Amino acid sequence: MNDQIESLEQCLNVCMSGSAMSCEECLIIHPSCAWCAQEVGARTLTSRCDLRQNLQKRGCEAHHMESPSSSTTVVKSEPLSSKGSGPTQYDVIQIMPQKISLSLRPGDQTSFKVQVRQVEDYPVDLYYLMDLSLSMKDDLDTIRNLGTKLADEMRKLTSNFRLGFGSFVDKNMSPFSYTASKYQDNPCNGCVPSFGFRHLLSLTDKVDRFNEEVQKQMVSRNRDAPEGGFDAILQAAVCKERIGWRKEAFHLLVFATDDVPHLALDGKLGGLVQPHDGECHMNEKNEYSGSTKMDYPSLALLGEKLAENNIYLIFAVTKRLYNFTALIPGTTVEILDQDSKNIIQLIVNAYNNIRSKVELTVWDQPEELSLSFTATCQDGQPLPGLRKCADLKIGDTVSFNVSVDARGCPAPGTQQSFTIKPVGFKDRLEVSVDYRCDCGCTDQTQANSTHCSSIGQYTCGICRCDPGYLGARCECQEGEVGSMYLSACRQAEGMQICGGRGECSCNQCLCYESEFGKIYGTFCECDDFSCARHKGILCSGHGECHCGECKCHAGFIGDNCNCSTDTSSCVSDDGQICSGRGSCACGRCQCTEPGAFGDTCEKCPTCPDACGTKRECIECRLFSSGRLSDNQTCQRLCKDEIITVETLKTDDPNAVLCLYKTENECVMKFTYSEHANGMSVLTALKEPECGTAPDAMTVLLAVVGSILLVGIVLLAIWKLVITVHDRREFARFQSARSRARYEMASNPLYKQPISNDYVETNFSMYSKSYNGAAH
Repeated sequence: MNDQIESLEQCLNVCMSGSAMSCEECLIIHPSCAWCAQEVGARTLTSRCDLRQNLQKRGCEAHHMESPSSSTTVVKSEPLSSKGSGPTQYDVIQIMPQKISLSLRPGDQTSFKVQVRQVEDYPVDLYYLMDLSLSMKDDLDTIRNLGTKLADEMRKLTSNFRLGFGSFVDKNMSPFSYTASKYQDNPCNGCVPSFGFRHLLSLTDKVDRFNEEVQKQMVSRNRDAPEGGFDAILQAAVCKERIGWRKEAFHLLVFATDDVPHLALDGKLGGLVQPHDGECHMNEKNEYSGSTKMDYPSLALLGEKLAENNIYLIFAVTKRLYNFTALIPGTTVEILDQDSKNIIQLIVNAYNNIRSKVELTVWDQPEELSLSFTATCQDGQPLPGLRKCADLKIGDTVSFNVSVDARGCPAPGTQQSFTIKPVGFKDRLEVSVDYRCDCGCTDQTQANSTHCSSIGQYTCGICRCDPGYLGARCECQEGEVGSMYLSACRQAEGMQICGGRGECSCNQCLCYESEFGKIYGTFCECDDFSCARHKGILCSGHGECHCGECKCHAGFIGDNCNCSTDTSSCVSDDGQICSGRGSCACGRCQCTEPGAFGDTCEKCPTCPDACGTKRECIECRLFSSGRLSDNQTCQRLCKDEIITVETLKTDDPNAVLCLYKTENECVMKFTYSEHANGMSVLTALKEPECGTAPDAMTVLLAVVGSILLVGIVLLAIWKLVITVHDRREFARFQSARSRARYEMASNPLYKQPISNDYVETNFSMYSKSYNGAAH
């Protein structure tokens, strides 16, 4: 039973499954593996490479054990600055530490902490690069006094501000510009000849000079719609001395245009086959001399040069056709009015937006290293997989935990390093790397040692036999085969010798060579090519195959290492993982909220919070109010198309009607829908629906009239009740009278009175009767 348990432990033991033939091979298998170089206590090859605790149980002493671990040493760590102005502005520190040294064992992860702070009152250099094609004529008129106004606004944010100016049109060659002789000097009425890029004013704190230069400018004309703006951006970035970029300043490059720029390879239309070399080409007139010699720069080259020179690029454009800007780090897009009247507010908003976030980039990362980041922003919650924090205030400090894992060992003596740098910062963290791939016991190697029958080297407790000899003590010659040797080459009784993938020689298996990879192990039971694959790639290219099992690099998990643990691709614009409507698995969002969809589950018209989320965008985009307006994140978070209408249609079955009450007690209505092309559309009323406030006298008369009316109605009701009551009483009286026992004529107590007419009538009748009788 104990033998079975020990056998099971060996099967599960990654150190022994590798069948390391040397101390160096043992260290590479797994960071938990150790090698025992002690002469007594570990007699077999397989038992020398094992878990540290197992070697201790077998009696291997600590000073004979080789098991290095990764470590981090801080070389330079000066404290973060709190302010960017004053006499210390040249020594401002915004990242801590500044230098560290890593000692890495392959597969053994180590980590370090990086802190970043956007200091207050940091110097700012702003270079205004303007499109001077004919369509920008009204914009030129608008910015003629831009310098003074912009300086006034920017001085509210920094006490050290400088401003520069440059312009561009396009390459002065066909088919980009008019090349006929009649257009060369005067391409349009009141225009100057077309040009590529022209540097007009180096960065200066004398903003009146900016206004003077703008006053002198005249527009030009090119032939096609796209402009040559990328040529201008690259020259403004790399010609540092001409432009006057300060090393200790915050660099802003404002690119104002009303159309998209030409991209790399467009130059082939004019016969320009030479790619851009990324260098400065400014002549003595401060004009771009390579305009008609080289192609337009690529996005990759542009992004590289902007990052290299710590420049934030602000696209101030009139069209939403700049989706490619996501490929350029440190870039923001702001929508410019047709005549540039909102340019000052646009620049201020972009500046605040840029300074409200911190994003780390890695430069010159060695191929052998895998890096993963965990951000801790203002809420104090760790966010694995993120290297960016947003919605920050100037002066806030954020931290990042960086984990480093070495995938393998470079050539001995290789010195490596890389740099971690916040986007747009001059500050950086320099990281030097050395690898712990060698064993100290190799320094005590004995040649022709008696431990190895004097025909081999004794190193780290094992013999390395001379050619033609085998065995733990080099006691056998190749080719010697006997029954006692064959039994030692079977993994179990009845199994093939050396697993059918090798031959037995002198008590050892000599594994065959394979075109697919390496076969190894005590019984040739292991190889480095039988692991799981993904899309035909062994261990998905994100791991190493050890004895049939993928050992994934840092940042990847799964049987075939195809599942990434990085969650940065799952973070929505609001900073939440999958917009709070799902979970991130293998670098992709799995939406769990019914009705949610999109790369980050950001689309969900039927979700309970959909109206509330879109309401904030309606408030900030249409009325410059609400929570998002305060922290200048409206343009970043609210990218949906908003259509304003006079009358809102609510009969669309695919649209959700949303209503909310404004601060003025009005009702704002809008609908939220998702088009088939994946675009979110908000259709809103131009103005909230509000009731007209009544006149005070009207209200007073209405109240008095209401009181009188109520009084009259009450009186009428009272009169009606009394009348009904009296009529009922009278009817009751009449009914009682009709049922009386005696009538007036039969009442014995009643005698009818005798009137004079009655007496006279009776007397006359009596007289006549008497007279007749007498006769």
